[in-house]
Amino acid sequence: MLKKGSNSMKYFHLELLDNWKISSSSDISESGKELSFNPVLSKSWLSCSVPTTVLGALVKNKVYEQPYFGKNLKEIPTDQFQVPWWYCKQFHLTEEQSGLFGELIFEGINYKANVWLNSHLVANINQIDGAYKITSFPVTSYLEDGENMLAIEVIPPQPGDFSTGFVDWNPAPPDGNMGIFRPVKLKLHGGALIERPFVKTHLENYEGTVAELTITTDVHNRTKNKVSGVIVGSIGNLKFSKSVTLKPHSHQLVEIDSQQVPELRMENPRLWWPLGLGEPNLYHLQIEFLVNDELWSQTETRFGIRSTADYWVDDIHRGFKINGRKLLIKGAGWTDDLLLMDTHEKLEAQIQYVKQMNLNCIRLEGFWGTDQKIYDLCDEHGILIMAGWSCHWEHEIHMGVPVSERFGAVYKKDDIDHVAKAWEDQIIWLRNHPSIFVWTVASDKVPITELEEKYIESFTKYDTTRPYLNSTGGVGSDQHVIGSEDVVSEISGSSGVKMLGPYAYTAPVYWYTDVNFGGAYGFNTETGPGAQVPVLQSIQKFIPEEKLWPISEVWNYHCGRYEFADLSRFNEAIEQRYGLPENIYDFDKKAQALNYELMRPMFEAFRVNKSKTTGIIQWMLNAAWPKMYWQVYDYYLVPTGAFYAVQKACSSLQIIYNYGNHHIYVVNDELKPSQELMAQVRVYDINSNLLFSARRTLNAQADSSEYIMRLEEIQGLTTTYFLDLRLFDTHGNQLNTNFYWLSTQEELLDYKANLGEFAFHTPSKQYADLTLLKKLPQVNLDARYTIEESNGELIAEVLIENRNDEIAFLICAQLVDENEELIVPVFWNDNYISLLPHEKRVLKTRFKQDGEAKVKVSGWNTNIEQSVKIADTNQVEQNI
Repeated sequence: MLKKGSNSMKYFHLELLDNWKISSSSDISESGKELSFNPVLSKSWLSCSVPTTVLGALVKNKVYEQPYFGKNLKEIPTDQFQVPWWYCKQFHLTEEQSGLFGELIFEGINYKANVWLNSHLVANINQIDGAYKITSFPVTSYLEDGENMLAIEVIPPQPGDFSTGFVDWNPAPPDGNMGIFRPVKLKLHGGALIERPFVKTHLENYEGTVAELTITTDVHNRTKNKVSGVIVGSIGNLKFSKSVTLKPHSHQLVEIDSQQVPELRMENPRLWWPLGLGEPNLYHLQIEFLVNDELWSQTETRFGIRSTADYWVDDIHRGFKINGRKLLIKGAGWTDDLLLMDTHEKLEAQIQYVKQMNLNCIRLEGFWGTDQKIYDLCDEHGILIMAGWSCHWEHEIHMGVPVSERFGAVYKKDDIDHVAKAWEDQIIWLRNHPSIFVWTVASDKVPITELEEKYIESFTKYDTTRPYLNSTGGVGSDQHVIGSEDVVSEISGSSGVKMLGPYAYTAPVYWYTDVNFGGAYGFNTETGPGAQVPVLQSIQKFIPEEKLWPISEVWNYHCGRYEFADLSRFNEAIEQRYGLPENIYDFDKKAQALNYELMRPMFEAFRVNKSKTTGIIQWMLNAAWPKMYWQVYDYYLVPTGAFYAVQKACSSLQIIYNYGNHHIYVVNDELKPSQELMAQVRVYDINSNLLFSARRTLNAQADSSEYIMRLEEIQGLTTTYFLDLRLFDTHGNQLNTNFYWLSTQEELLDYKANLGEFAFHTPSKQYADLTLLKKLPQVNLDARYTIEESNGELIAEVLIENRNDEIAFLICAQLVDENEELIVPVFWNDNYISLLPHEKRVLKTRFKQDGEAKVKVSGWNTNIEQSVKIADTNQVEQNI
C-alpha cells in the first residue's frame, strides 16, 4: 500500500504485505548474506503474504490440509519448527522513491530474527528479540534503486521465552506461532521522520461540554545536518502548525496544546461512547512535517474524545465509568485464530456478533491481533476492550521453565526489563484507540514490584488517559479477599475484580445464590458455565463420520485441557436434566437447549443485581479452532443456543426470572426511564395448560432493576413446566419476551465439594428434572419467508405460526445455501424461540450471499424442517 501527502513530497509509506517467499533453513544452504535475489527459482520456497506464521503459510499452500479435522493437528511434525525459517521479499523502488531516507519497521516477529537488506545485515537476534517488541531500523545506506531484496531469518521461541501463547482452551500451535505475525513497513522520507502521534483528551466535566486536547508526536532527524521545518496538523476543519528545529541525528518530542492552539480547547465535542450509552464518535488527526513547503514525513491516527475512570462498590469491588457514567461491563473473552489466520472480514463479522448480542466489551487475554483491525472495529462500533498480558507467562506448565508462585515467569531482572519494554511498545502502538478502557498487566497473578514500577513509569510517560489493573484476579466476596497473598500488589493493592470461576457446568441457580465465588457481585473478569457444544452441522466439519456417535476420543481432543479435557460434566447434566440422548440428533437438540439454559441466567443475574455488580466476562466469546468448550458461536461463525441466550439476557429493557428467589424483575439498562409498562407473567404445565396468569404495571427507571412480583408455588404442576414472561408498552405493543423451562425439582448445589481457592466448578447434589420435555407432543408449524435486498444486504423475514393447542418448544431458524451449508455470519433478531398455542412470530435476519439462500425451521417437538418461500413480504406482515 502506498500513501502520499498532498504537497511536493519526499514521503512514501510502503506496507510490505504480498509476494513473500518462505522456506525452512533446513531446506536451503545459503546464509543470509548469500541468499539469491530470485528465491522464486528455488523449489523449496513457498509463496505467502505477511503477516503469517510459518504453519499458517504451510496451510495456505496446502502442505497441510484440513489441520483441524479429527486429530490432524496432532499429526503435524513439530521438529521442523525447531529450526529457523526464512522469509524473503523482493520490492521495487520507483524513480521518485529512490534516494530518500529509509526506515524499516517490524511490528511483531515471534520470536527472534536476523534481517538482511540487499545482503547487508540490518538487525540481529539481540535487536529483534521478543514477540511484542516493536523495532525499527534506519536502512538508507542499504536501499538500491529499482529491485531490493529483504531476507529475514526467524528463530522460533524456546521454553522460557515471552512469546504469543494459547492456554487451556486449545492445543498449542505446532509451530509455536513462529513467524512474522504483524506487519512489516518501509517508510521513505526526506530526512526527518515523524511517528507515534498521540491525542490525549481531557474532559473538564462529565457532561463533556469542554474537552482539552494535547497532541504529541516524535520527530527524528536522520541527517547529519540541522533541520528546520514546520509541523502542520489537522483534525477535520481544525488546522494548526508549529515550527521545529532539530539538531543533527537528534530526536524531539513535539507537544501542541490549547495554550499554543486555542482551538484545541473544544466546546461541545462529539464524544466517543460505548454501545448503549451513545454514538462512538471518532476524529481523524493528520500531521505532516514540511521543510520549505516540501513534505518530508507524514503520520495519521484516529481517536475518540472520552474519559475513563474507575469507582468502587463498598471499597472492595471495582467498576468503570465512561464520560462520567457508570456502566455494567457485559463482555466475553476474545481469542485469535490458532494459526493467526483471521481475515479482516472474519474479524468484522465477530464484532458485529458482539453488537448483536448486546454486549459492550471484549477481553483480550494478551495483546492479540495480527494488526490493529480489531481495535479499529471496536472503535467504530463502540465495543470496549480490556487489553492485557496472557496467563501463558504465569505458569510453568505453559512456559516450560520454573516460575514464581506469586509473580509467574517475570521475576528476574533481564526478564523484567524485557517485558517492561514490550509493554511500553504495546501501549504506544495502541493508545489512540478509545475502545481500550483499561490496561491489565497480569492475569492470574500480579507483577513483581520492580516490574510494576516500570509499568507505572510507562503509564505516566505515555498514557494517563485510562486506569490499569494489576491483575484480573483478586477480590472474593463482600466479607473477605480470596488468595490475598497471591493477587494483591505491594504497590497498588487489590485489583478490585475477581476471577474465581466457574469454568465448567454451572446450574442456573448458582448465579443468584453464590456469594463467595463467581456469583452476581463485583466484576467477574472471566467465568462461564463451561462447554458450549456447536450445532451438529459444525461438528460434522471436524469430527469424522465414524467418530461422530457415540462421543469418542476425537470429541475429547476438541475439548479443553486438563480439568476440561472431555464433556463428562456437560453430558451428565444432559442425562440428568433432559434424559439420555438416543442418538446424535437427540444429543444436538438437547445440547443447544442446555447451552441456552445455562448461559442466559449468568448475564441476567448480573443485571438483576446491578446495584452490587460492575462487570461480567463470559469465558469465552469465540473459538481459536473447532472445539466443544467456551464459545457462544463456533469457529465457523455459527451461533450456538448460547449466542441467542446472551442476546436475550442482555436486551436493554428485559423482563427476567430470578432462579434463586423466584422473583420477577424488569431491568432497564437505558439512560431514560420507561413509563407505564405492563408485565405479563404466565405459567403453563407440560401439557400446555395455563395454570397461572398475572399482570403488573410499573415504571422502569433509567439504569434500574425493578422488582415486580414473586412467583409463588402453583398447584397442579408436574416436574417440568414453562414460564412465559412478556413486557408491553402503554399502547400494548410487545417490547420483549422471555421463556423459561423449569422444574419443581430444583437444582441443589454442593458448595462444600471440590471447592478451594480456584472454584472452577460447583457440582450439583440434585439436578433439576426436565425429562418430561421428551414427552411433548409433536406439533405442526406453518413457516413462510421472504428474502429481499436492502442497502447491499439481504433481509430474510420468516413467519412461524403454531396452529396447535400445544406449545412449540425451542424453534430454530437457519439460513442455508443450495448445498444445504449454513450461511454465516447471520444476524437473527431472535432465535431458539418457543411459541404458545396458536401464537405466531416473525423472525428477521440480515446476511450476505451471492448464490441461492433459503430458510429452514426446526424445533424440539416440531415436524417442519423446511419453510416455504413466498414472493410478497406484505404477506408476512399481514399475518402478524
